[in-house]
Amino acid sequence: MSATYMHIGIPITNRKPNMTYNPDGKFWFSQVDDYDYKIEYLKFEEGTPFPEVLHRNPHVAYKVDDLEKYIEDADQVICGPMAANETARLAFVWKDGAILELYQEV
Repeated sequence: MSATYMHIGIPITNRKPNMTYNPDGKFWFSQVDDYDYKIEYLKFEEGTPFPEVLHRNPHVAYKVDDLEKYIEDADQVICGPMAANETARLAFVWKDGAILELYQEV
């Protein structure tokens, strides 16, 4: 198994400039490269399908080579796996007391 750090995701309550809206997920997100230290800010809207735990807690995202193996190794699945876009899947899991976003290009 191989994992590469991508970003830290931080939920916020007020939108920052230049955030992008995801209408399917009903959330706003910043581009990771817009901020130093690979930070992704997230603002969830009413009706988002993402669980409340993601609205209130940061996560660390990793690009992984085998999403299913990392999910099996997790302590608990929060949500997913699901399509991130046309070429990738992702899942959010608990592992050792931290929320991880696992991202795999397919």
